[in-house]
Amino acid sequence: MTLEAVSEITRGMLLTALLVASPVLLTALVVGLFVSILQAITQIHEMTLTFIPKILSIVTMLLVLIPWILQTLVNYAERTFSGMNSFLDLGIRF
Repeated sequence: MTLEAVSEITRGMLLTALLVASPVLLTALVVGLFVSILQAITQIHEMTLTFIPKILSIVTMLLVLIPWILQTLVNYAERTFSGMNSFLDLGIRF
């Protein structure tokens, strides 16, 4: 396996991971920002107030997006496995 093949597999893996994780992370970011602004306005600094809305929003987003996430991961696996012949050097060397 050449360096270019390893780089291509790694690049595809990282881009797929970023694509799959970004909606959930952005949801947590927006909800966290909203809760922080709400805490600053009301001056209520309860620790559980920050975690419960984030957890609920992340679970909701995962439940909504699980078909898309699975389809994206299956497409990546199919592309990787179908292109495996081009990545492998099948020549026998002595």
